[in-house]
Parts: sequence; C-alpha cells; structure tokens
Amino acid sequence: MVSFLTNPRAFMAFSRIAAPVLGVATTGALLVGLWLGFTAPEDYQQGDSIRILFIHVPAAWVAMFSYLCLGVASLLSLVFRHALADAAARACAPLGAAFTALALITGSFWGRPTWGTWWEWDGRMTSVLILLLLWLAYIALRASIDDEARAARAAAILALVGLVNLPVIHFSVYWWNSLHQGSSTFRAEAGDRLPDVYLTPLMLMSLAYMGLFGALWLVRIRTEVRRRRIRVLTLRAAEG
Repeated sequence: MVSFLTNPRAFMAFSRIAAPVLGVATTGALLVGLWLGFTAPEDYQQGDSIRILFIHVPAAWVAMFSYLCLGVASLLSLVFRHALADAAARACAPLGAAFTALALITGSFWGRPTWGTWWEWDGRMTSVLILLLLWLAYIALRASIDDEARAARAAAILALVGLVNLPVIHFSVYWWNSLHQGSSTFRAEAGDRLPDVYLTPLMLMSLAYMGLFGALWLVRIRTEVRRRRIRVLTLRAAEG
C-alpha cells in the first residue's frame, strides 16, 4: 500500500488497469442512474425540477470530496515530500473546479423554479462559491511560480488552509438561515428521508460521479507523471 502511494512505477502499473475498469463501471452506473432518475415520477412540490437533484447533489458531494483529496495529497507532499502526492494534487485541481462549477450552475437551475431565485447569498451557496475560488486560486498559484518545488509548497499550504471551508459548507444550513434544507438522504426516520424512488437514482448517480472523478484523476496523474519524466529527461539532455 505504501509503495502504491509513494512509488510512481507501482502507481503507473496499478492505474493502467484501474482507470479503464473504473471507467466502465462508471458508465454503467451513470446510464442506469440517468434512466431511473428521468423516469421517476414528478415530485408533488417541485414537479419535474426534482430531476436536477440527480445532477446537482452528486456534483456538490464530489466537489467537497475532491477538495478533501487535494488536502490529503497536499499534506503528503508538504510533509513527506512525495513527488507522486504532489502530482496527484496538481492533477486533482481542474477536476475539482469543474465539479464545483457544475454544482453551482445546476444549483442555480434548481433554485429558480424551487425558490424563485437564481442566487441567494446564504451560507451554503456562498461557501461553495468560496470553494470554487479556492480551486481557481490553487490553479493560478501553481501557474504563477516558475519553480515547481516552490509552487508545490505554496499551493499545498493554500490547499490545507482551504480545508477549513469544508465543515463550513456542510454545517452552514444549521448555523445560518438557508434556503437549503438539512440532510434528508441518510436519516433513519422514513418520514424525513428522501423516498426510495428518488434515493436509488441519487445513490447511483453519486457512485457514477465518484467513479468518473476517480477514473479521470488516475488518468490525469498518469499524464502528470509522464510530463515530469519528460521534463527530467529534457533537462538531462540539455545538460549533457
């Protein structure tokens, strides 16, 4: 396990198989989830707009999970100087930014018919917007520093500081007035829980989103490892 996390050669061997397998599983979960979601009955309150739930909520979950992955990779890179961890952090950022942007956009589409507004500066929406800004700041910081080692350290510190925002996103609906309701997905009480006709496709779509993130992340890490190998070879050739 340690070898997989720290050895680029072991990682490349694992990911060469894992990425396409994960991609195939993701495709299956996505197709079934979409079919169940768009054939589910209308909600008695939200009507057809309930179907945005299956796109929006998994995107929001993956946005937070991907930033947690960024934080862990950044910690390993900063403390233990693992090059593979830094490659994973760098590869994660564009994916996390994309899922966060998708969560914000689909949330606006859901909010307009449900709440009568495209945007409201409540705790949940504002903290997710801050998450997107953190992703963009991370990407910009790495691109603005030519020295890769310095860029990695500075970006890792920024990523770790940004972890403070994750509990704010989660608990914002309890701390402040919010248009968002509290969690209804994993409640034990049947009356407070999301009905199974919506819960099943939501879980499938969530698995599909997680699988998509995982497969793309593996591919992007592989690309980053190759880029660094080519860079090292180029520098050696130039010195020789």
